[in-house]
Amino acid sequence: MAFFRPRVSREAEVRFHADQEISKSFPELLDKARMAERTLRELRAANADDIELRAAGVAFDKALTEALRAAEAGQRATFGVKAYDDRIARRKAKATPAGVMWTAEADRLRTLREDNRMWGIPRTPRAVPAAR
Repeated sequence: MAFFRPRVSREAEVRFHADQEISKSFPELLDKARMAERTLRELRAANADDIELRAAGVAFDKALTEALRAAEAGQRATFGVKAYDDRIARRKAKATPAGVMWTAEADRLRTLREDNRMWGIPRTPRAVPAAR
């Protein structure tokens, strides 16, 4: 006797496997972000000029964005393949310990990136046009 088991879409399976592959690089990307943050903090402590601080801030932003993408992929992969098609399955998976851990990590990285975008990247001064 065969039981009916609703399958998930092929697209959900493909996205699930892609997210699993992306999430494998999360530790390396997080280390890159930590190194970029360390560089930015060292430049701030050394009273570097705004051009160097801006370059370090932009590099930190890029590293955080890559780490955030990997964390979000890990979050989706942890939720399981059914969560790609079903919002209730996604919501249930978010309540598991692994789901809570990945959600907290993604939120932490998102907040850190937004804080860096607001305050960590100095704006370069622009020349004021002469009044006629």
